Amino acid sequence: MMEKLIITVATTGDFATKEHTPYLPTTPQEIADSIYGSWQAGAAIAHIHVRDDEGIPTLDAEKYREVRRLLEEKNCDIIINFTTAGGELSDVTKRFPICELQPELASFDAGSFNIGPNVFIHSQGMLEQLAEKMLETGVKPELEVFDVGMIHNALRVAKKGLIKEPFFFQFVLGAQGGIPATPENLMFMKNSIPEGAYWSAIGASKDQLMINTMTILLGGHVRVGMEDAVYFRKGELAKSNAQFVERIVELAKTLGREVATPNEAREILGLKVKSVACR
Repeated sequence: MMEKLIITVATTGDFATKEHTPYLPTTPQEIADSIYGSWQAGAAIAHIHVRDDEGIPTLDAEKYREVRRLLEEKNCDIIINFTTAGGELSDVTKRFPICELQPELASFDAGSFNIGPNVFIHSQGMLEQLAEKMLETGVKPELEVFDVGMIHNALRVAKKGLIKEPFFFQFVLGAQGGIPATPENLMFMKNSIPEGAYWSAIGASKDQLMINTMTILLGGHVRVGMEDAVYFRKGELAKSNAQFVERIVELAKTLGREVATPNEAREILGLKVKSVACR
């Protein structure tokens, strides 16, 4: 019997803009509303990026705080997962205020690579500093890995006692400069993590649904949303993030996999269970 499926919704990200799709949420209110709709559809985790007033990615803690406040007003018990990789990346200490907000999860990008025309920089020293801050503030790292070497980067940090089990890996396949989104590569990533670790997977752009489907069948968890793809199907823009979540819920039912509530996801990942909210 496979454990219940945890669905993460990634509503915004750093790269998509309103020019790519008018449906992209970018203000705190739009992001909170999109997360709320996705939670009602079945998402258990919200991976959150925010934008400044000009629509540029930012690590402004007040913007993250505002999104969380708006969700709390809606009595939404979705697991909050703040990114630590929005906007300025070269100074790791600029990410610390996000950890100090004490989300239940925060992204931990476990290495450097070329992403399109940019360089995503995470030296081993930066990883250790960020992991130490997460440990200090009680935030569980979501170990985002764009290639297999990043798995081993994260495990080296864990060996120093800075990342605690159970590990939660988020495989990102199909990003420019990262491991391509193929069935063989997904299996390779799955087989490269320690026994007892949990994993979720992303298929960037056109590969989202294929990677989602394989992941459900293999017993992993899934992430969907406009951070990873703005098209619902070829030639058709998604009108909401909830659309992606609804499709995964239906697909999971077809494939015989139950979907986890936020509190069931907390139990799986070793997070503190909260008082139950109603959808």
